Amino acid sequence: MPRSRIKTLSLRGKLAALMFVVATFAAALGAGLAVWLQSLPLAVTLSAAVLLLPILWLAARILQPIQRLLRGLAGTVASYREGDFSRSLVVERNDELGELMIAHNELATALRAQRTHLVQRELLLDTVMQNSPVALVLVDAQTRVTYANLAARQLFSDGRSLTGLKFEDSLAGAPPAMRRATEEQADSLFSSEIDGIEETFHLSQRAFVLQGKPYRLYLLKRLTRELSRQEVSTWKKLIRVLSHELNNSLGPLSSLAHTGAEIARRGEYATLPTVFAAIAERAEHLHQFVSGYAAFAKLPAPRPEPVEWPALLADLARHHAFRLAKTPPARAGWFDRAQVEQALINLLKNAHEAGGLPEDIELEVTNLGDGHRIEVRDRGSGMNPTVLGQALLPFYSTKRSGTGLGLALAREIAEAHGGRIQLANREGGGLSVAMDLPVPVDENRLTDHP
Repeated sequence: MPRSRIKTLSLRGKLAALMFVVATFAAALGAGLAVWLQSLPLAVTLSAAVLLLPILWLAARILQPIQRLLRGLAGTVASYREGDFSRSLVVERNDELGELMIAHNELATALRAQRTHLVQRELLLDTVMQNSPVALVLVDAQTRVTYANLAARQLFSDGRSLTGLKFEDSLAGAPPAMRRATEEQADSLFSSEIDGIEETFHLSQRAFVLQGKPYRLYLLKRLTRELSRQEVSTWKKLIRVLSHELNNSLGPLSSLAHTGAEIARRGEYATLPTVFAAIAERAEHLHQFVSGYAAFAKLPAPRPEPVEWPALLADLARHHAFRLAKTPPARAGWFDRAQVEQALINLLKNAHEAGGLPEDIELEVTNLGDGHRIEVRDRGSGMNPTVLGQALLPFYSTKRSGTGLGLALAREIAEAHGGRIQLANREGGGLSVAMDLPVPVDENRLTDHP
């Protein structure tokens, strides 16, 4: 009912009027009994006895609507606690209790509207997340899945529900690289074979507290198509760079050749060595520029052989300083030493240029059973998600003088050996670059030590 309706009589006024009537009747009754009985104490006692039951009856009648209102409020509050905001109170009074009922009903209306708005927003958000190509998995403190969208169900369980399952159990059939990436507790970039197709993924994970409970969110984004588009764009950029550099070099070379011919025609042979030296210098610059790109484009097939770790690590230390995280395994590696050494030199060089302290750079070799993992870690600035998603592209570099070939060459060498390169930001800052190099089954016997 509208709040503007006129009240008949306030609750305080009704109570005051009732008390006045009762007091007046009690006084009149007491006075009459005192005259009749000729005894004031006896008259007071008798009048109190006579009025006791009527007063109790009146008190019950007065409290009845208040008790009914309290029961109604308790019932609606219990419904609100259960999430049901449809109940309201029937307003039949024009006093303060009626105003309280009206205010309570207005609160219920506001809560219903807010609940409807939140439900609509949740439905919209759920629709967006369910149709997102990014695989989304939310796990609780016991690592049980509380939410997984359609992309995550298709990736991990062929479309079946993951809710209530242990996240590590849902990863049982996932590729090893994906399982290791989820265990890193940091953003990472890795490649895995899915349904016979080489797929590149970017994993982002965050811990947060929701309604006082800890949760962890995993976001897996396929980058294969995006990387293919980026590679096409990168090759176009490369062609523009090569064309620009070739034109910048061929123009001066043509001019110098013309100048040399003119000097020879005039017979001024004393200045010809200067012209030839300038031509040689420009040609050497062009040769170095082109050979740097040709080394990546013409990477020869690897020639694997047993490689002892102490000798390889000693050679690497002569190029760039690092600290061994642990003693390397006794089992020898099986790879093309020259290519892997060049890849590791590039990784160590990047680690020294990352901005951290040189003494924080460490290298670790781990025996994986079916191969080895070589990991280079630094305490630099790490990579933001955009750079992390494109760091393995050829010719992509954030350095002003960088060629963008270091990580791309390391990736090419690892994949030529049947392995993988994985990048991950470290807890506390820095970057971890892991190179997995498998050992063929028929070579395990040759590389195992007694």
